[in-house]
Order: sequence, then C-alpha cells, then structure tokens
Amino acid sequence: MAEIVLVRHGATEWSEAGKHTGRSDLLLTAKGEAGARALHPILAARTFGLTLVSPLRRARRTAELAGLTSYQVDGDLAEWDYGAIDGRTTADVSAERGAPWSIWEDGVESAGGESLADVGRRAMRVIARATTCLNKGEDVAIVGHGHALRVLAVTWLGLDPGAGALLALAPGSISALGFEHDRHVIERWNVRPGDVLGRAKD
Repeated sequence: MAEIVLVRHGATEWSEAGKHTGRSDLLLTAKGEAGARALHPILAARTFGLTLVSPLRRARRTAELAGLTSYQVDGDLAEWDYGAIDGRTTADVSAERGAPWSIWEDGVESAGGESLADVGRRAMRVIARATTCLNKGEDVAIVGHGHALRVLAVTWLGLDPGAGALLALAPGSISALGFEHDRHVIERWNVRPGDVLGRAKD
C-alpha cells in the first residue's frame, strides 16, 4: 500500500547546538548539505505522486539536494512557532525558570509562540492533502522539521499531539507512515543513511 515518506531537513548550526529552531530561516551547515545529498540514492528509488515541503530554506534545500525537485511548498509544514524560545536550548529556559521545562509539557504560548493544538491542526490538514494521493495508490513525500513531523506522525496514528515527545527524530533522517490491515501505522522511523536495521518478522 502507499506510504507517506517523511524527511527531516539536514543539520543547521542551531540543531547541532541543541537550540530550538522554529521560524528562524537558517541555512544548512556543510554537514547538513552532505546529509541531504546522502538521501538522494534512497529517495531516487521511489516515485512520489505528491511532494510537500516546508517553506523554510533548510527544508527546501534538503528537498533539492535529496532529488525531490518537483515539490509544492505547504505553509502547514513550517516548524512549530516557538516565539521568544526560538534559538534557545531547553537547559537555558529551565535555568531561567528555576525549574525543569519541557516544550511538550509546558508549551511556548507564554513566550508568544504557537499552541501544540494548533501544530496538530496543521498536521491534520497536511494528512488530508496526502490522503487524496494515497487513495490513488501513490506515495507522498513530506520534507519538514523535527517537532512538526513528530506531531504529524502521532496525528496519523490518532494520538494526541503531545505524544510526539516519545519520537526522537534526527536531522537528515527518513521515516515512513503507512497501513497494516487498513490501520494507520509507523512503518519505519528515524532511519539515516548508513543505518543497518533488521527486518521485523511477520
């Protein structure tokens, strides 16, 4: 059956430093560009009926280097808007608060950012676009960002957006959402070029 293939953009200066990178329009580092190019032979083996890409430059550059050049920009794939948390690390915010802070549990609305529920609603709209293509038996590629793609994945599973906290997702990785007996499932997750994974037994 058809799949949604998720691609997280390659590394940026902030992702390598562990900083929350929301709407700041950073470029890929040299490492990030190399990681994106490494995706090309993997994705070249697939034919996609639809490719959706975040409007931010790091995602669009990743798509181009990975060979996904015929894409549509979808504003719903932009990263979670962190407001004033953008560019800061979890440790920095926790130190300022004097208590442990988690973006998934505490959110960023008090810093002028977007609610997690709104990120989930954007994910639902992306899935609706993808489903039109899936229903025709065509694969869909989506190139985006760490937190937004994690929310998209758990939304696909019918879970609360906050469940995205349980899914680690590295820069330059590929994941796949699909079906098992008509049930929405995660088929592969956080796979990077060079990873060796055993095949699960049926």
